[in-house]
Amino acid sequence: MSLWLRLLRRQRKNNSSAQLPKHVHKALPANLTSDSEASPSSSVEQRDDRVPWMKQQLENCSDIVFRQFKIKTGDRCTLVYLRSTADQTTIQEVILRSLLDYSGSEDSDLIRYLFDDQAISVSEIKIVTETNEAITTVLSFGVVLMIEGEPRIMTFPSVSALTTRAIEEAPNESVIRGPRESFNESLDTNLSLLRRRLKSKNFKMEEHSLGTQTKTRFVIAYVEGICKPELIKELKRRLSYLDIDAVLGSSTFEETIEDSPYSPFPQVEYTERPDIVSASLLEGRIAIIVDGTPSAILAPVTLTMLMQTSEDYFQRYIAATWIRWIRFLFLFVSLLLPSLYIAITTFHPEMIPFKLLMTVAAAREIVPFPAFVEAFIMELSFEALREASIRIPKSIGQAVSIIGALIIGTAAVQAGIVSAAMVIIVSLTGIASFIIPHFDLGLTIRLLRFPIMALASMLGLFGITCGLIIIYIHLLNLKSFGLPYLYPLTPLAKADLNDTLYRAPWWAMQQRPVALTHNEQRQKKNPRGWEKQKEE
Repeated sequence: MSLWLRLLRRQRKNNSSAQLPKHVHKALPANLTSDSEASPSSSVEQRDDRVPWMKQQLENCSDIVFRQFKIKTGDRCTLVYLRSTADQTTIQEVILRSLLDYSGSEDSDLIRYLFDDQAISVSEIKIVTETNEAITTVLSFGVVLMIEGEPRIMTFPSVSALTTRAIEEAPNESVIRGPRESFNESLDTNLSLLRRRLKSKNFKMEEHSLGTQTKTRFVIAYVEGICKPELIKELKRRLSYLDIDAVLGSSTFEETIEDSPYSPFPQVEYTERPDIVSASLLEGRIAIIVDGTPSAILAPVTLTMLMQTSEDYFQRYIAATWIRWIRFLFLFVSLLLPSLYIAITTFHPEMIPFKLLMTVAAAREIVPFPAFVEAFIMELSFEALREASIRIPKSIGQAVSIIGALIIGTAAVQAGIVSAAMVIIVSLTGIASFIIPHFDLGLTIRLLRFPIMALASMLGLFGITCGLIIIYIHLLNLKSFGLPYLYPLTPLAKADLNDTLYRAPWWAMQQRPVALTHNEQRQKKNPRGWEKQKEE
């Protein structure tokens, strides 16, 4: 027994010697102390140092207001908020008036009035104990209330008057039929647009923040029971490795979560339209909505998904199927047309009809460059005009791009630098590239066009075939969150072919994608059952 007593005394002695000196206690803020240091009997003076400590942390921040006042009970209160974003009307008419009009007689009544009853008529109130959390709330456009001697801090996250851009038509995904709403830079507005369409209790939105300096808010949205749980778990696992100072846009997430970062093909889908996000969530996909970004990320994605538009589902299925075939046709035109021209005119002129061959040869007779150099110059000039039309002001951008293309093309033909046939080829290629619905996929096709042109100039049609085989092998090995990029064509899934190369009518699409979610029927009854009833 004496041995255990000696060991117990030695342990107590070590614990007492390991405590911090008193002058160190005063220097530490409340959120960095231990539980024993936060006791009311020993930390009243320490709690009073929270406001000076916050002022020190927020030094040289001229837009932060520290409003200190005393109420009738004699308690000192401090409101902290951003002058530029806080709702001054709510602060003055609701929070300040509730405190200044309080006429309780004891401190306990005030604490119960504020923290237990939460009698201040503000829509959202959160109680925190960490001073750093209070600073984060202030920098996130909220309001913080601290009372001298009270360890808890009351925060009002939603008291802000931050101006946002109005809901407008999607500038990059315009349609003739269908809704015209688009996302803007406000995360709360974007979530409300989704909730307006998905009024189900299974629609989940998990909010997180990322970036040590920016504290950017983002939401992971999915439909519980439709989206596979392992897909959500895998997304969170990949995002857990992202540790950077700033998240200024959704592209940061794209480069982190994609399976093959060195592939030129996009492995997530960007969209500005809430109707596309809602439809994708009902297919079992996941959406990431980032605060400050007017577009959402959808994952996983396949090549056939990138060739679809929302207008396909607002038109009749026959017309939508025909337009979808046109898209796939001009996808290959945009990729291969200059290469085929180079290969045929250089290595295989016998494939051209004689009269057309004579016309092409007469046009190229005065051109001093080979076909590859001629095509490279024109393609590079077209890319420069395309980029210039984006950067210059919109009021003159369209006129400059059209006039510039006409003048440069005509002058180049008259000067004998390029042939008229090459101008036609490059113009058709540029028009074909605009037909591709998604900008990222179109940019990939424009990028791959140049190496295939080089192969065509060296090996002719055999070089084009080799280039296509390399691209096909790469697409076979490419995956987006484990989903094959060419699904449902390779591997073949007959159940999901109703919405790939063709668009089946609504009454024929009875199942969700097999690879994305559980194979459940969308409608239990036959939507065309009225025909059978009429026959009977």
